[in-house]
Amino acid sequence: MSPSSDANALSEWVTAVARELGLEEALDSASTVDMVLDLTSDVAHGVSRPGAPVTAFLVGVAAGRAEDPAVAARDYAQKISRLADGWNSA
Repeated sequence: MSPSSDANALSEWVTAVARELGLEEALDSASTVDMVLDLTSDVAHGVSRPGAPVTAFLVGVAAGRAEDPAVAARDYAQKISRLADGWNSA
C-alpha cells in the first residue's frame, strides 16, 4: 500500500469509526489522528510497543471525563509524551 493510499485508508477508517461512535462533531480528525500517532510513537519507542495502544485508550478515557474532552486529550497527550520521552532516563 502506498503512503497516500495508506493515509486515505486511515482517514476513511477514522471517519467511519467516529460516525459509529457518534463522535463526528466532537473531533477534528486530522489533528486528532496526528496527536494520537505522535503519542503512540513516543510510548512505543520510549517505553514499550504494547504500551502504545493501552496508553491511547487511557488518555481517551481520561479525556472523556473532562469538561472539554478535545482540550483535555491534547493536554494529556502532551503530558504523557513528555513522561514517555524521559521514561528510560529516570
